[in-house]
Amino acid sequence: MLYQVPSLDDSDRRTLDEIAEMCQDLRRLLRTPRKWTKQLRRNLTARAIAGSNTIEGYAATVEDVEDLMAGEMPLEASDVTRRELEGYQRAMTYILALSDVGSEFRYDLGLINGLHYMIQEHHPQKRPGRLRRSSVYVSSPEDELVPVYTAPESDEVPGLMEELIAWLNEGDLDTPVHVRASMAHLNLVKIHPWADGNGRMSRALSTLVFALEELMPAEFSSIEEWLGHGQNTYGYYEVLRETGGAGWSPGAGTSAWVKFCLTGHHVQAQQAKRRFDLYTRAWQALTEAASKAKLDERVAVALLPAFLGGRVRRPVYQSDAELSLQQSTRDIREMVRTGWLEQHGEARGRYYTAGPRILAVRESVRRSTEPFVYPYRR
Repeated sequence: MLYQVPSLDDSDRRTLDEIAEMCQDLRRLLRTPRKWTKQLRRNLTARAIAGSNTIEGYAATVEDVEDLMAGEMPLEASDVTRRELEGYQRAMTYILALSDVGSEFRYDLGLINGLHYMIQEHHPQKRPGRLRRSSVYVSSPEDELVPVYTAPESDEVPGLMEELIAWLNEGDLDTPVHVRASMAHLNLVKIHPWADGNGRMSRALSTLVFALEELMPAEFSSIEEWLGHGQNTYGYYEVLRETGGAGWSPGAGTSAWVKFCLTGHHVQAQQAKRRFDLYTRAWQALTEAASKAKLDERVAVALLPAFLGGRVRRPVYQSDAELSLQQSTRDIREMVRTGWLEQHGEARGRYYTAGPRILAVRESVRRSTEPFVYPYRR
């Protein structure tokens, strides 16, 4: 027996309706191709990867994750954190690629173990991609010797995974995708089928459900960024502890868990819409400013991440703008010379941030300062 989908109350249905409306608006906006869509999607994916790994103690900047995704070495992350990020990025890349497989897709243990192997490959002693053979427990943040949750015995794991996979393929298919993704997350993290990497794999499975069932890129629906924020991370551990208590208790109520996840989806949908709006306004302002400065419009591809507070690396600009090495080098040099970008570092560690001319444009683009709406606090 697995943890069951709870009965949804009026507040849940209202929250789902509001999320659906926001997602519909985003889907409509995404139908029109924009030159910066690739950058936005990479940024959202990087935020999800950074958030999920931060929960496990591997803190990294969004810029470092974006660099890894673009094939560059991160500038700040330690080697240990870099390996964790690379593993999770591999799994996330494959998950997002599965969004177009259509009705022939079937969940199976090989796929799920394979995703786990991608995440944990660099920990061979923990048997990545293979179900655990021993007992496992989750320790208290205050004292690692104190268990706050003891997972099912290892001999129960194969049967529970078989049941979960059957549910993913056939169970509760009429349930809203946000609820199905939340329940997939909950059941996998409670089964805790591997020696390590269970939390990240459970969050990745939630994103996979979206990639397959939602009519919008999954990076716009993942709540991993939201979960990685300090207060939300604490709430995440608390609601997991409260749902079923200290051991495998699939008869326990799951309403609090679903409400917590729906809150995350609601806030993340608001955030995704705000980022889309900001990218739209920023691109327009930057292309207009570049035109006035007699620069080619393509330089906005480099100016956009700097405008948003990130950093620019020449090879990433070359790839994003589809330029030659010579073109991208000339463009970057000209943007530095004319005060659009400021140079930092040397050789492969060289990067660029916003120069005074970007800062001037930034003042003209209004960012939303409205607080997020929390659906269950009304």
